[in-house]
Amino acid sequence: MGLLSKKDTKLILDPLADNNPITIQVLGICSALAITAELKASIVMSISVLFVLGIGNVVISLMRNIIPSKIRIIVQLIVVATLVIIVDLVLKAFAYELSKTLSVFVGLIITNCIIMGRFEAFALGNGPWRSFLDGIGNAAGYGAILIVVGFFRELLGSGTLLGFAVLGDPIEKTGLYATGYENNGFMLLSPMALIVVGIIIWVQRTKNKSLIED
Repeated sequence: MGLLSKKDTKLILDPLADNNPITIQVLGICSALAITAELKASIVMSISVLFVLGIGNVVISLMRNIIPSKIRIIVQLIVVATLVIIVDLVLKAFAYELSKTLSVFVGLIITNCIIMGRFEAFALGNGPWRSFLDGIGNAAGYGAILIVVGFFRELLGSGTLLGFAVLGDPIEKTGLYATGYENNGFMLLSPMALIVVGIIIWVQRTKNKSLIED
């Protein structure tokens, strides 16, 4: 018998495609618009949410039978706020410049609809192991979209990936710039993130017709 049953595997794989938090459930859109102008920021935010949601789901699951119903939202907020503080302190210690860029948005993880939604809809009704898998799956689905959007926005908007020039030097006109290519500054604006997400949604529904709503 494998480590993961079919149901457990589905908890991880479904949010990556057919039940993606951003493209299907339309949650967590704000950060997808705000921090995806750079791939590095997208990756760090994805890892942060992976940590917060994975650990948070386990903590809520372990406490599910002792949390009074009337204060469950308050307890959930305390758990996620504690985990976000840990993430923020780690970023300040090991990636200070990036932490300044993400400071406001890391704090907003506390109110991320995906995290509160998984606490309420899954962790409160399931055991720690399945809750952990659900958290990892949904965070991975969220992160995958952020990374894809960040990849194309930085590449086409700045000609770089993770800060490294990949299309050539726009000043010296080397590489692709020698052919007359120019960076698309519009890609660095928030509205373009929404357009890229829209294209991903269109491709996803083109490949899987069952996702198209009546």
